Amino acid sequence: MHKILSFLVFIPLLGFGQVEQGRLTVEKLCSPAFHGRGYVNGGDSLAASFIADEFGKMGCKFFRDSPFQTFRFPVNTFPGKMACSVNGKTLVPGKEFVVDPSCPAYFADSLKIYRISVDELFNGKKLKNKISEAAMSGSKGGIGFAFHFSLWKGDTLKKAQELAKTLGQSMPVIELVDTKFTWSVSQEQNRFALLQVQSSALDASLDEWIFRVRVEAKMINHTAKNVIAYVPAKKKSKKYFVFSAHYDHLGRMGQETYFPGGNDNASGTALLLEMARYYASNPAEVNVVFMAFAGEEVGLLGSHYYTENPIFPLKEIQFLFNLDIMGSGEEGVTVVNATLFPEQFETLKSINEKQQFLPKVASRGAAANSDHYFFTQKGVPAFFMYTMGPNKHYHDVYDTYEELSFNKFNGIYQLLVDFEKVVCWKR
Repeated sequence: MHKILSFLVFIPLLGFGQVEQGRLTVEKLCSPAFHGRGYVNGGDSLAASFIADEFGKMGCKFFRDSPFQTFRFPVNTFPGKMACSVNGKTLVPGKEFVVDPSCPAYFADSLKIYRISVDELFNGKKLKNKISEAAMSGSKGGIGFAFHFSLWKGDTLKKAQELAKTLGQSMPVIELVDTKFTWSVSQEQNRFALLQVQSSALDASLDEWIFRVRVEAKMINHTAKNVIAYVPAKKKSKKYFVFSAHYDHLGRMGQETYFPGGNDNASGTALLLEMARYYASNPAEVNVVFMAFAGEEVGLLGSHYYTENPIFPLKEIQFLFNLDIMGSGEEGVTVVNATLFPEQFETLKSINEKQQFLPKVASRGAAANSDHYFFTQKGVPAFFMYTMGPNKHYHDVYDTYEELSFNKFNGIYQLLVDFEKVVCWKR
């Protein structure tokens, strides 16, 4: 290993301009103009066009004369009205309430919500009586029930969750939460509304409340685009090294609220573009490919589609390095699939120990948590790296450009360049 790494001493140190350019890219992708890079107002398509244009400006090549690989999928969207008030108090979308990703269109002027107590959970007669009484005394706007799951544990929590699921099939359900929201995307639409509300946003001491709800929702069949470019090898080669990152995020929840997706994954997209910029001027011994995937937040759809419809043989990929959540790094990075590919992980770790790019390179086992997964399932050796640090914003409206430190952006950049050189040199 020492012999393999010794030649890295002669690689010129890279400049520090990558983080400045990376910041500009993340700031742009997080702006309202990209609508959270989701499925409202064509946000993800706008991002795809931006990424393709950047690849083109760098001089990257495109397979089959196009940067795009298109595919379709159903998804629930919230393009219009999004409002909620409790006992006359207007709640802030994204901060004080969110709708469940599978929420249907729903409008109610005086929805009466009753709290479910722990006593009622375990007393079938009391529960039945409460539901019957609520139905008889409920307002014209309908009735629903509220659950405060964080107050319960074990069997109590399990029973409450089962009851909420059952009731949710016939009426609206409100979940009171004490921690930050973690939103997502759904390919389905339920029959009745499900909302999460911060317990601090209403009088949590009450047993019933009057809600006013306005939710516009629309199921669509969405067309998305993977964006793929490459830099040819110095000499003709059939081998490939792939860098990947998903560029999509959660999009909009109504007209006024969007999820910027700074760390997840404008940061990884920015680093992907910087890798492309480097190789456009410094071709490698193999073809280096840059894959910006769509549909990751819906269930790794873009990368799955690619592995089922590859542009070149998957067996020719020497390694794939997936970049997701690249905005911090104060505490180092974690590498998913490290235990599956111990030799390559030892190479990565040894480079870092020699060059001291990052404070820590931690090992993690296999996980289906990003776009590396389906490549691994097809036999492609792959890592998924994410940064560790104090920024814990994830799938919420606070995951903004301003919250990112970019602390180890340059260090990761250099580590990736060195790793590719060693892996391809060894082959």
